[in-house]
Formats: sequence, structure tokens, C-alpha cells
Amino acid sequence: MQLIIVESPSKAKTIEKYLKGKYKVDASEGHVRDLPEKRLGVNVSDNFEPNYVVTADKKQTIKRLTEKTAKADKVYLATDPDREGEAISWHLMEVLKLEGKAQRIVFNEVSEKAIKKALEEPREINKNLVDSQQARRVLDRLVGYKLSPLLCKRIQDGLSAGRVQSVTLRLIVDREREIRAFKPQEFWNVVATLKGSTPPQFKALMVELKGKKFKPATKEEADKVLETVSKGEYVVKEVKKSVVKSHPLPPFTTSTMQQDAANKLNMTSPMIMSVAQHLYEGVETPKGHLALVTYIRTDSVRVSTDAQMAARAYIEQNFGKEYVPNSLNVYKSKNKSQDAHEAIRPIDITVTPESLKGVLDKNHYNLYKLIYDRFLASQMSDAVYNQVKVTVENSGYAFKTSGKTVKFKGFTAVYDDYRKDEEDGEESKNLPTLTKGEILKEVKVEGEQKFTHPPVRFTDASLVKIMEEKGIGRPSTYSSIISVLTKRKYTTKEGKFLVPTEIAFRITDMLVKYFSDIMDVGFTANMEDKLDNIENGGKDWRKLIGDFYPPFADQLSKAMRDGDEMTEFVCEKCGAPMLRKTGRFGKYLACSNYPECSNIKSENVEESEEICEKCGSVMIYKTGKFGKFLACPNYPKCTNIKALNEEKSTEKCEKCGGETVVKQGKFGKYLYCKECKNTKSLAEDAGICPVCGKPTRKMASKSGKVFYGCSNYPECSFMSWDMPNGELCPKCGKHLVYSKDGKSVRCSDKDCNYSLKGKNAK
Repeated sequence: MQLIIVESPSKAKTIEKYLKGKYKVDASEGHVRDLPEKRLGVNVSDNFEPNYVVTADKKQTIKRLTEKTAKADKVYLATDPDREGEAISWHLMEVLKLEGKAQRIVFNEVSEKAIKKALEEPREINKNLVDSQQARRVLDRLVGYKLSPLLCKRIQDGLSAGRVQSVTLRLIVDREREIRAFKPQEFWNVVATLKGSTPPQFKALMVELKGKKFKPATKEEADKVLETVSKGEYVVKEVKKSVVKSHPLPPFTTSTMQQDAANKLNMTSPMIMSVAQHLYEGVETPKGHLALVTYIRTDSVRVSTDAQMAARAYIEQNFGKEYVPNSLNVYKSKNKSQDAHEAIRPIDITVTPESLKGVLDKNHYNLYKLIYDRFLASQMSDAVYNQVKVTVENSGYAFKTSGKTVKFKGFTAVYDDYRKDEEDGEESKNLPTLTKGEILKEVKVEGEQKFTHPPVRFTDASLVKIMEEKGIGRPSTYSSIISVLTKRKYTTKEGKFLVPTEIAFRITDMLVKYFSDIMDVGFTANMEDKLDNIENGGKDWRKLIGDFYPPFADQLSKAMRDGDEMTEFVCEKCGAPMLRKTGRFGKYLACSNYPECSNIKSENVEESEEICEKCGSVMIYKTGKFGKFLACPNYPKCTNIKALNEEKSTEKCEKCGGETVVKQGKFGKYLYCKECKNTKSLAEDAGICPVCGKPTRKMASKSGKVFYGCSNYPECSFMSWDMPNGELCPKCGKHLVYSKDGKSVRCSDKDCNYSLKGKNAK
């Protein structure tokens, strides 16, 4: 048996169809091992050795793959054709102990032809690609795990930082500050509506005064222009006629696909990548499981000759010979492009979007159509336009207008690329026939008050564009970075625009203060280039991190110590001097012998009149999440605490007969036995538990929301947001609850419409 291991079950299904049972195909479902979740997992003192662990949810996967690879004569590791995929193959080789038994195969598209060709050209795992992925993973782990605790200490719990994430957040924060600081500047447009000897009339914008660019800054300046031209005459100074060509844009890269889909389809970047992944791995069609597009993580615009020839044949057949360019359209990738894979294109040009209407859902159909149309247009002839540019002069003021009409549609018959004419002046589709020296008649001329606009907030599309332009991250990471910023609530959306939250400003300011290089766009872009060099075999990944880490660790140490002051206080645990530190809740004292001694305490201790009955010390006031309470100062040797909201009670404990007090907890008041620690809720009974038949109690959650919990807790853990009547719905079996007014009963399941008026009403 020969076994192929891919990443996704969907891709496995597609490949199995093409190979017709000649190979077994299984999926690793992504990474099978990674750095541990709850600890650093990188041995800084041992040349940054990563400590990989098998993720808990992959143990069954590994067991299954181990059994299958043991039975296989040959194993092919066919994970995605990028550094992440290469690393997954390497981890599989290590975990499954496949050395000498497995080989690597790669294909840019999930098609029968590509898979069979890959099987004919197996290779060893590319260690440079693996090292490049390891370097990124280790570097990101070091930065993220070291910076996040600093944010939690200084700002609030639950915050995180990241090498690329934090720089991207800075772009958003800086843009927002530009917007807030922006002061609009007034300017005026002077627009003349004119007509010549033949229709139609047209508009022209005043743009120059005596050959120099000029725009009135005030109403007074605009009025002066209007007064002057009203006394003069409009003379056609220049008529320039030309034929202009517009060349089609190249097929999509990961970045341009995200930008175009965000702009035209109103999809978020993470959603675009998710849908694109499905199109790459394969979707269900009437013809079976079918992969539709080539690999979606690429920064190359290169296209295979086979794909180009197929596109040209399709264009000639469906549009005509004139739509096929004389020579192949070849596009140049950017200088830093890895060019490892083709651009994103349809696998089979004959599988048209129209043929998949009703097969794909809206998002999958729209994205496939966008990819398909962009590729098809990229292989078509230029669009040709007749263009006229006219300059009209009056009393030294120059008014300009232009007109453009389609002479030959070319690629625009398929794809609208949304490119705009950047020329100054008004633009009209149709202009009258005008001649140099012709005197025009004024229909009207008017001034329009305008104001300069602040910079525009980033959208998913424009953020991806600037990340690519500045070299921050790589195309495969853009969507995940945007997703993290949203998930962490560092950004919110206003329409399609990304808006930083207040916590984003605090995070950015703190990181810029202490880590100016990490938060510098140029430094981050340069680091990306160095990481790419590892892939090309030009840099040792451990040395790269070794050069980065010591200065970073020094910055981190200074940031952690910033604001520390030596005090006269002595640590009661070890005798070392105490430091005065600043945390997110203010100043506190900490032992200078940390980490050997981790003693901390409040500098301003407020003593009470209560004596600790366990050790005899004077108890002190402390504040917790439920308010103030009394605590023994000898903690942790003595852990005695007392609530301040205790009330005396005459009721004896139902279990031991001991003395009880009334306390206030997060779910309301309760009896607490001082002897046996037994508790009993004092919440009022309201409703009947449908599980055990005991009364339920009206209680309040931590946030103050009312709910009903069974009085038999913990033996019965039933709870409901509405008062239960003790019966089950005859329609769906869920429990019944009273309406708010108590006059009817309804099912607790909102999807079930069962209700009955008057039944068991209160």
C-alpha cells in the first residue's frame, strides 16, 4: 500500500477521486505538534532549542496515521507547498518516525495532472523551508510570551502582543491620531458650464492662473475669479486628441485577492481566506468533489504556459480573435516575491462561474468569479479609448476638461479593475467637437466651497495593501493578524473601517516607549527579509534569533524595572530591601530578591480593630472583587479572612447545629456556619425544577442578571433564565417557563413555538 498524507480531509477527498483507489489518502488536519500553549517552550540557554509537544486534539490523529504508515510500503507527505506545509511534513516525519520511508511531494493545484506529476517527482524535505518556519515560530513565541506579561502587569489582564501584530496595530493607532489631529482646510472649486457651436454642453474646472496651479482658498478669492471671468470670454486654448490603451492587471496574488474581494465583495480578510481555502481544497459539485483554484498563498504573478494557452483558446472561442493579444501577457513579480508558486487562477478555464451557479453558495461563487474573471482578463488584449483633453482660457485662468470613449473593450469586457483617471479637471464621457481658438458661450459659472478631508481609516483591504507595501508580515499572515486584532478587541468596525479601541492606544504607547525597534515598521520589514533569507539558505536561524534576543531581553528587563525605587522597608520573609513598584492598580512593595523571593504587599496598610482568632495578629483591610474584607497580615502562614458584610443570625446550622452568620455572595445572601463551613442560600423559592421537582430559587449572576437555580444544588445543577413551572414541553421536550407577566406558559427553546395561556399561571 502507498499512502499520501495531506493537511485537510477535504483535499484528501479530492485527491482520492483523481487517483481512483491506487493510493490511500489521509489528512493530518494541520499541525500535529507545536510549541506548548501554557509555557514558553523555547530553551533560551540552549541555543533557542524549541520544545515541541503533540497537541492534545491530535493524539488520535497520530495514532491513526501511525497505524496506517506502519502498513504502508511508501509514504508521500503532500502538505501545502509553502514553508508552513514543509514544517508540517517535517513534524509528521519526526512524530511518525518515517525517516527513510517517506518522501515529500508538492503541487500548486489539486488537479489530476498536477498530482500525478508530483508523484513522479518526489524529493526530500527542504530543511531551509523548515528552518525558516521554525525561526518565525520561535521568534514570535519569544516576543509574544515576553511582552504579553508586561502589558498585563502595566495595563490589564488578558492582553497580548506580537512581533507583527503590534506593529500593525501601531499603523491603525497612528492613522487614528492623524485623523483626530486633522484640521480641515477650506478651498473652493470654480466650475464653468460651457457650450460650443455643437451640443452637448460640458463642464470645465478652473485649475491654473497664468500657467501655475491655482485653487481659491477662500470665498473672497473664488468671488474674484467669478467676477473676472464674467467680464472676459472663454477661448479654446488647446484640444489634444489621442488613442490610449489600458493594459490588464496581472492575476491575483494573496494580497491583491484580499484587497479586491474586500472592496468589491464586502468580505473581511479572514472570510476571504477561508472561502479561498475551500475553493483550493475542493467543493462538492454534481461532478463530484472538485478543486477550483490553484494554491492561494502566493506573492507571484507568474502563470504556467499551459494555463495561458488554455485561456487564449477560450478567449478566441468565446470573445473573438481580436481579444487575444499578439504575444503572451507576462507580468513581473515584485522584487521581494518568493515566486515559488503561480498566481491564483482557476485550475480549469472551462469550469466557468456560470456553470457553478446554484452549486456554490454566494460567497464561494462571488470569490471564484472574481478570481476567474481577473485571470481571464489578464490574458486578454488591451482596452482602447479615444481620449480628448481640452483647455479653455479666460482672463489668465485655465479651465480643463476631458472626455474618454471606448474604442475597443478588450479585457474590460470581462473585468472592471476600478482604475481611475488621476488627471485634474472635470471628466465627461462625451464632449462636443471643439477647435483651437473657438469662443465658447457661458451657460453658468459658480464657486463650490470644499474642505480638505482627514486621512481615511483603514479597511481590511487598505490595511493589507499598506502591510504589503511596507513589508510587514507576509501575505499568508495578513488575514490572521487582522483577525487577532478584532478578536482581542483592539479594533472594532464602523461600517467597513477599522477603529482602534482605547486599550489599543495604551498598548501602542507602552510598547513604543520601551521597544522602539520592535515597533518600528522598517525594523520589522528588515526582520522579514532576514527570515526569508533563511529559506534561501543564506542565514542560520539560531544565529538570527541569537542576534535579536539579548538586546530585546535587556529592553524587557528595563521595562519591567522602570519606575522601581529602593525603600527603607525590609522583606519580612528574607530580609532583603523592598522595592516600590508601579502596577496597573498603583504602587506596591516587592522584594528586591525576586525571583528567589516573590513577596509583595501593599505599601499603605489599613489596620482594623479585629484580632485574628487563629494567630492573634491585628487584621488589615483588603479589597477583592466583592468589595472590602479583613485579612490576616501574616499571609501565607495564616490564611484567615473575614467578610465585612457579615450579619448575626439566630438560625443554627442545619448540619451541625453550630453558630451561623449571614453573608453576601455573588448570588445573593446566604447562611454560613462558622463550625463546619456549611452554606445555605437565603434566596427566595420561585418556580419548580423540571429535573428533580425541588423548588428553584431566584438568584442573581455576577453581572446582576436574574436566573433560577435548583435548591437541590449541587446534586441537581438545573438552571434557567426564566421561571420554570416544573413541566416539559410536549412538543420538543425542553422545559416550560412562565411568561414575564405569569399569565401563560411557553417553551424555553426559542425555536419551539409551543405556548399555552392560563396553564399553571401564578
